[in-house]
Amino acid sequence: KTIVKIQRRAKELGISWPLEDSMTDKSLENLMFPKDQKNISNKRLPDLVHTRNELLKNGVSKKLLWTEYLEECRLNGNDPLMYSQFCHYLLQDEQKRRATMHISRKPGEQVEVDWAGDPAKIIDPDTGVVTEAYLFVSVMTYSQYAYVEAFINEKQRAWITAHVHMYNHFGGVAKILVPDNCKTAVVHTKDWFTPKLNAPYHEMAEHYGTAIIPARVRKPKDKATVEGTVGNISTWITAALRNEQFFSLEELNAAIREKLEAFNLRTFQKKEGSRWSLFRDEELPFLSPLPATSYELADWKQATVQFNYHISLEGMLYSVPYEYIKRKVDVRVTDRVLEVFYNHNRIASHKRLYGRKGQYSPILEHMPPDHQKYVQWNASAS
Repeated sequence: KTIVKIQRRAKELGISWPLEDSMTDKSLENLMFPKDQKNISNKRLPDLVHTRNELLKNGVSKKLLWTEYLEECRLNGNDPLMYSQFCHYLLQDEQKRRATMHISRKPGEQVEVDWAGDPAKIIDPDTGVVTEAYLFVSVMTYSQYAYVEAFINEKQRAWITAHVHMYNHFGGVAKILVPDNCKTAVVHTKDWFTPKLNAPYHEMAEHYGTAIIPARVRKPKDKATVEGTVGNISTWITAALRNEQFFSLEELNAAIREKLEAFNLRTFQKKEGSRWSLFRDEELPFLSPLPATSYELADWKQATVQFNYHISLEGMLYSVPYEYIKRKVDVRVTDRVLEVFYNHNRIASHKRLYGRKGQYSPILEHMPPDHQKYVQWNASAS
């Protein structure tokens, strides 16, 4: 029936084979079966920008906007579109604005980090209480090489520790670090273009020589690589371990490392190699070298220098130069080192003390001259 219909239409128009070289399929279709565009071409189109902004307001619907559009056309003597045509133009505008761009990443340029949505489970062997463990996920954007580790919480110490372990796992540092807008990364401000970073997070970035560029709020495509990998991690690690029981965080992380290695070695579906081979051959050589020592999360405290030119911290006493007696100083404390600052200048550094309370960590140069003479005389006398 279709062939007979086309033959009849061609005979009516006097069209026969062979066709002219300039005749295309589109022009032949328009000639034989022209679409009725005469009415739409004369009709007034809606203001798409105004309509889009109005739809963002509470309670505003397309039907309401179309009704207002009809009234506006009536007042101006214009021919309006039908509701289906009105919605069609809105849909076309929406599709154009949702155009996406593929950005090619350079090897070693960027790493994206986030917490996975689905936590794992740890069972207390004595009480049977189930504790949730949260998965930290990081991905090199060029090779998609991933690192995963479980933590008991998502607090600052876990966040920083995860980054330190991540860099050690990668064996180098990417130039750019892209986190989410979590409180352990960003102190939320109204101005996205100049976000204020969390102080320990900023300090960690300076230690590793990387730049932190947080993703925009509710813009998952700013870190699309890690967002996609989180879904894969949920399938190949979290779901794969769903029938296993873990009685400690160490047991869980050991199982995660085994699954993670298999995940990184899995061959890509649409290109050659694996995440590991691509990272090893093309990305690892471009990473910046690790610093001589790993970053240690520091706590900042304030203390007052006593008359014995020592400050007290958690029951231990550390000396500072006697010139700062009764001055308030800032103290930076890590697991290994204690540093004392005055007006942002470091005035003392000590190895952190542990064990019995009341221990002293004196430095001879911090003492007044007569105290130094006494210590030296006492040492020689004994």
